[in-house]
Amino acid sequence: MANQRALPQSKESLLQNYNKRLKDDIRSILDNLTEIIKTAKVEDETQVSRATQAEQDHYEMHVRAANIQFLILNDFPSVNEAISLQNQQLRSLQEECDKKLTSLRDEIAIDLYELEEEYYSSSYSQLDSTDLPLCEAYRRWDSWASPDGGDISGSAHGGVEDTDGPTSQETSPKHDLN
Repeated sequence: MANQRALPQSKESLLQNYNKRLKDDIRSILDNLTEIIKTAKVEDETQVSRATQAEQDHYEMHVRAANIQFLILNDFPSVNEAISLQNQQLRSLQEECDKKLTSLRDEIAIDLYELEEEYYSSSYSQLDSTDLPLCEAYRRWDSWASPDGGDISGSAHGGVEDTDGPTSQETSPKHDLN
């Protein structure tokens, strides 16, 4: 019960604090605008030259305008809260994307394994029992289907000579899902 009473008092004090800050900021903005208007007035009698006075007035107006801009744009508690909220949303989106990508990677690895198993057990695989990498097996299959009888040396296929014996990979490939 005491906690419920403390909560509204806390909100009330927070609201009073915000109202006080708002009044102070508005007072500061009003003071800066008043000084900008005073500075913009041209005075005939001055102790410094007109160019120097104009430059000083110009600089003072820029400083006061920057003060106004700072007071309006840099309300730090609300800016920090918005940044924290945006960070939290982006982190949750990142975690969701990471989970989806991991799931997609696992599914693709399983499908690739199944496709390789199907390929190595099909008629497109080598006629003998030697397992080759897919790119080498495709070159050989392409050379068997070529009209010139299988001589692919010097062609666009990379100049790889056709061999009938087993290549350096004599065992079946190991499939790693990671």
